[in-house]
Amino acid sequence: MSPDANELQELVRELHRQGTAWVPSGLGSRLDWGAPLRDCTPVSCARLRGIVEHNPGDFTISVRAGTPLLEVQAALAPHRQWLAVDQPWGSRRLGAGSVGGLVARGLAGGYRQRYLGIRDQLIGLSLLRADGTAAKAGGRVVKNVAGYDLMRLFCGSWGSLGLITELNLRTLPLPPIRRGLLVQGSLNELGSLSQWLLGSSLSPERLDWWSAPLAAAAGLEAAPLLLIALASISAASLDQQQAAMAAQTPLPLRRLETEALDHLLAHARGEDSSAGDGEARTEPAWLLRLGVSPDQVPEALASPELQGLASELAAGSGLGLAWSLAAGSGDLEPEGVQRLRQLCQRLGGWLTVLRQPPGSSALPAWGDAPARLMIERVKRQFDPKLQLAPGRLPGVASA
Repeated sequence: MSPDANELQELVRELHRQGTAWVPSGLGSRLDWGAPLRDCTPVSCARLRGIVEHNPGDFTISVRAGTPLLEVQAALAPHRQWLAVDQPWGSRRLGAGSVGGLVARGLAGGYRQRYLGIRDQLIGLSLLRADGTAAKAGGRVVKNVAGYDLMRLFCGSWGSLGLITELNLRTLPLPPIRRGLLVQGSLNELGSLSQWLLGSSLSPERLDWWSAPLAAAAGLEAAPLLLIALASISAASLDQQQAAMAAQTPLPLRRLETEALDHLLAHARGEDSSAGDGEARTEPAWLLRLGVSPDQVPEALASPELQGLASELAAGSGLGLAWSLAAGSGDLEPEGVQRLRQLCQRLGGWLTVLRQPPGSSALPAWGDAPARLMIERVKRQFDPKLQLAPGRLPGVASA
């Protein structure tokens, strides 16, 4: 269902009266991610789009939930502002998705190193509860501490608590000058540079570990890699930062300017524009979100469980993605994913299955969180009839 904005609330009320199971959806580009949904009706926000208000002086913007992320970034660019978030994985093939969908999934990319995640840039939202009741949280200004923090509760809720209709976010100035640095070498050498960078006064925009298969997919040497993205108001400052890093490692630093860096990031995920639009693109069989303790990233990358997978992990948080490079499911079996999940848990983290081959013996997308009982109580407060996103409640293992 894709109702108009003026029809949405009455539709939700009617679904509640009928006891119909449904799931909130943005543009529908990633409905198959996460725990499998049991029989339910998607309610799309595709027609709930547009910028409500942009205040360049206050660095805030209000957008409707179905507004594509690329549309928001294009509107901010003439003001030399942006939302400091990564486009979701697969953006060229699947579309960058809606802002509401980005918040509902709560997935933060490499820009979290400097700008934190989407949950930290959210200053207010409007929503519809399962019974159609409209509610708001936060406000339109950055300094707002009134009321319960429903914003962060809904960030990463996967549509299980309500339908987000509007979001208020803080924007940031676009950096005048950007530069990328690539460093390849042994995991020990890269680990030393990473630890020094994290403890230094430098503040790179992103500091990402790449596995050898991902580096090879990007056309580089098949060896582990550190991708360092810098931003400043002057080229001299970037030169000084680069010189400080060069003094800390014997490994060569390969310099990339903004356009080359953007191309590399896209090419690594098979999303560069050099391929024709008519060229068939196949989705990888597995897409995994994983996290480990930041100091354990080198050990994770060296493990047999990650060999053959393209993986990128943020050095500062230990969070990232791993995906199969082959189109079929034969390159990775559910047993291998389960071993990888156990490895992540041993290294102080977890693993979420975002996408898996259809017809395989389905693995739970996520396990039971220690706070499962509290999560289920919160769910019943927001959705007493358990109509929303049946089978998909973060922190509660799906059957």
